[in-house]
Amino acid sequence: MTPARRLLTAYAGLFYFFLYGPIAFLTVLSFNDSNLVGLPLRGFTFKWYTIVTATPELMHAIADSIELGMATAAIATGIALMMAIGFRRDVPLKSLIMKLLLLPIVIPGIVGGVLLTIFFGYFDISNGLWTTVLAAHITWTLPFAFLTLFPRLHNFDRSLEEAAMDLGAPPAMVFRRVLLPLIRPGIISTLLFAFTLSFDEFIRTMFVIGGESTIPVYLWNLISSQMPPFLPAVGVVIMSISVVVSVLGFVISQRFDTMRKRA
Repeated sequence: MTPARRLLTAYAGLFYFFLYGPIAFLTVLSFNDSNLVGLPLRGFTFKWYTIVTATPELMHAIADSIELGMATAAIATGIALMMAIGFRRDVPLKSLIMKLLLLPIVIPGIVGGVLLTIFFGYFDISNGLWTTVLAAHITWTLPFAFLTLFPRLHNFDRSLEEAAMDLGAPPAMVFRRVLLPLIRPGIISTLLFAFTLSFDEFIRTMFVIGGESTIPVYLWNLISSQMPPFLPAVGVVIMSISVVVSVLGFVISQRFDTMRKRA
């Protein structure tokens, strides 16, 4: 093995160690039978996961995050789908609108949170899970949903739609019977991706959450006020939900690409 190859291998090993090492360490600590978060390991136990499921405030925060994520994903994906379909045509100020749509991606989270706080305060909108937080999550996830759907619709073979219209199908039927079945896997993967972004969102949420709590905010409050021994178990639960949803989105996206190549 050449020196350059050894250096590259060492770099890759360090990269993966720092990327996945903390996750593995957190998982190990979640089973540690100790009242302190950290080493040494005192034994193996599932009691911290039992405490997590038996804590009403924690389970309520998880349920709120899941419900909020589902609502955010549905709204953001619906809006992104309509915009992606509209942008298949030449519309006035198309380039400017697309740049404005992608603006939340480049704005730092803390700046976005301050702007949202000022905006909602100016219009005297009370902070709440289904008002300010939902709006903040939609504005955050919408650009990603659009970027996921637009290439799929932009590269779609429009001759299939034209053939259906030539046979007398109205636009609504063409969308329902031709376009929607072919892009359905892409829509599902976008829904799952948007859900993950909403479920994990913390910075913008902190500025507009009010008296309620999502699971990232609840976890932050735990860390700020105390270091309970079940904290690693909470982190593993949150991580597991995000990973499962992300994997589902990846699998469905791959299935969509395979179907498109076969077509």
